[in-house]
Amino acid sequence: MDDPRELIAAHTYGTWRAQREWKTPLYVSRGEGVYFFDEADTRYLDFSSQLMCLNLGYENKPIVDAICKQAKKLPYVAPGFACQIKAEAIESLLRAMPPGLDRFFFSTSGTEANEAALKLIRQYMAPKYKIISRYRSYHGSTSGSIALTGDHRRWFAEPMNKVPGVVFAPDAYCYRCPFALEYPACNIQCVEYIDYIIKEEGNVAAIFVEPIVGTNGVIVPPKEYFPRLRDIADENQVLLVLDEVMSGWYRTGQWFAINHWEVKPDILTTAKGCTGAYTPLGITATTSAIREYFEDRFLSHGHTYAMHPLAMAALPVAIEEYEKLLATGLVKRVAEHLKMRLSELMTHHECIGDVRGIGHFWAVEIVKNRDTKERFDTKVDQAALKSVVAAKVSNEALRHGLYVVSWYNNLIIAPPLTISERQVDEGVEVLGKILESVDKFVE
Repeated sequence: MDDPRELIAAHTYGTWRAQREWKTPLYVSRGEGVYFFDEADTRYLDFSSQLMCLNLGYENKPIVDAICKQAKKLPYVAPGFACQIKAEAIESLLRAMPPGLDRFFFSTSGTEANEAALKLIRQYMAPKYKIISRYRSYHGSTSGSIALTGDHRRWFAEPMNKVPGVVFAPDAYCYRCPFALEYPACNIQCVEYIDYIIKEEGNVAAIFVEPIVGTNGVIVPPKEYFPRLRDIADENQVLLVLDEVMSGWYRTGQWFAINHWEVKPDILTTAKGCTGAYTPLGITATTSAIREYFEDRFLSHGHTYAMHPLAMAALPVAIEEYEKLLATGLVKRVAEHLKMRLSELMTHHECIGDVRGIGHFWAVEIVKNRDTKERFDTKVDQAALKSVVAAKVSNEALRHGLYVVSWYNNLIIAPPLTISERQVDEGVEVLGKILESVDKFVE
């Protein structure tokens, strides 16, 4: 066989990039714990859980065994049939979901989970159809989900995008407040403006947001934001829909990030960590009221692989693994250590403008000037394929055995929940050495 890297690069499309950058991807041969290895058995610390999804690390034997067992018993059956693993997965999921979200549509990704949510919203809320999203958001790559997306990936899809009615609102981005205000004197203007949009737009069906923004900066809103957003949704009779594809499954120290605010959504979407990324599974969870609406109405949605038995097989075991891991106290302890080490990193490097996050979900924002918050790069730069400083840091880290995702001017620190304090230190030390070179360009 030819070099697998060359074969793959020559015959596939590299995602979210110019194809000239898709020539010799790193060849990964295996994974173990919080590390993965290349063909030379060089070890890499996974500081971002691949794409913020491998929450339980590599080689989780109970999950692997469950998948193998299901493959031997019943690898596939159409969505219209019942089987034991579907029932077991649903029963387990009911333990994890916020109260009141007990009706599910199962697909194979977060993108599909959000696409299903969009269809449910527009059928359930008709004739209302408009949806409020936010500018620093990512909700998927299909026509509907990319229309909901605020970051630059939407720009390239717009000429052929046929999904109307999405209105973008400012983010709860205190570090770079879009209203040039400061918390708490701001009166949480970012959420009050959503009320203004709803009243001025008319025909708004739903507010569709990530409780904690993902790759667009791990933005944690003020404590007042979501209780007020729930009130605004109720006062205006619109649905509150939460995208927990990335922030769910104890990524933030709770089953779901919204639990930090004790707010109940009407629809919640999730994927990624629900199976520890061992199988592709997307979940669209709704209230019973939404499900009952379709009792005598045609639900125009479905997938060949909806409720795929192999995908479902990992879910109940993954939930058990989360419960066992949380009982050890490791996750809470290491989360505090990670917070401390990233704060220390900021004190030693002038190129870090902000460190923000919660649990095992953090962003390190790289800036040219800490006082003015001037960026090295913007989303326009990334869209124009310019060389982005955060990406350079990420690439250099990989050369030093550390994998960390970058986006715009942020490094996304989201290691598996199984990581230890010592391994956190290992990752921070590598980052620190690389950031020394970036400090030289600070103004």
